[in-house]
Amino acid sequence: MVQTQADLIAALSQVAAGDRAAFALLYDRTAAKLFATVSRILGQGSAAEDAMQEAFVRIWRHAGEYDATIASPIAWMTTIARHAAIDMARSGSAKIAAAATVIDADLADRLAAPASDGDPLAASRLNNCLSKLEADRRGMVVLAYCYGLSREELSARYSRPVATVKTILRRSLAMLKDCLGG
Repeated sequence: MVQTQADLIAALSQVAAGDRAAFALLYDRTAAKLFATVSRILGQGSAAEDAMQEAFVRIWRHAGEYDATIASPIAWMTTIARHAAIDMARSGSAKIAAAATVIDADLADRLAAPASDGDPLAASRLNNCLSKLEADRRGMVVLAYCYGLSREELSARYSRPVATVKTILRRSLAMLKDCLGG
């Protein structure tokens, strides 16, 4: 799947016009290189995945601003991915640590109670599974499902796009389900 600069320029032009198929092609042809860029900044964890998602959202939104006389398509997209990763790194550690909710036995009991009728073993299993989630993901799950915060509220609290919050919640719930054997 070799791409030429002309292919990428054409794809970016089509993306600027809202062509989803061109966007999928652009993603397929550039995701590995862009992921390598964000991984060097953030490591290979979920933060890198989130930065990739944010980078491609930015590419989708700003494809019309691409100017082939200034930079190659891959250089332009790499810069966007790098900035998304740097933004995530800057906002990440301090804000996530401040916003993360500590899970304690009481909270685990509250979460497990509806499904387990207060079974301490189920509460312990849930607490164990929650502890396997990264702090920001655990905090989002607890804030959403125990305290009723909306995706928009979580987005503001964690300085992440609503779509990213939605993805984090979906992935976190899938991980909890797998951990609990469901």
